Amino acid sequence: MAASSSQNGIRLLLSAEQEAQHIVNTARTAKQTRLKQAKEEAEKEIAEFRAQMEADFQNKVEESSGDSGANVKRLEQETHAKIDHLKTEASRISHDIVSMLLRHVTTVKN
Repeated sequence: MAASSSQNGIRLLLSAEQEAQHIVNTARTAKQTRLKQAKEEAEKEIAEFRAQMEADFQNKVEESSGDSGANVKRLEQETHAKIDHLKTEASRISHDIVSMLLRHVTTVKN
């Protein structure tokens, strides 16, 4: 009787071990499935975010490039105006500067 009782105990232990292994395998499979789902969801969100950021960037580029033509024209006008102003000022005071330079060059100091 002791032998059959111990064999029943061993069978019970083996059965419990198989059931535990089955539970662990099921949990492992469920975990892997959930990880795969989470990865796919994250990749989808990243793709959507990247598309949104790219669209925003393209909009900014279009907005700024539309203004760049106007900015270039404005800067060219300002540059020409400053050049004209400098030419006018140079011609206005050039006689005085030439006189001052001649005076300093021709004056002898001891």
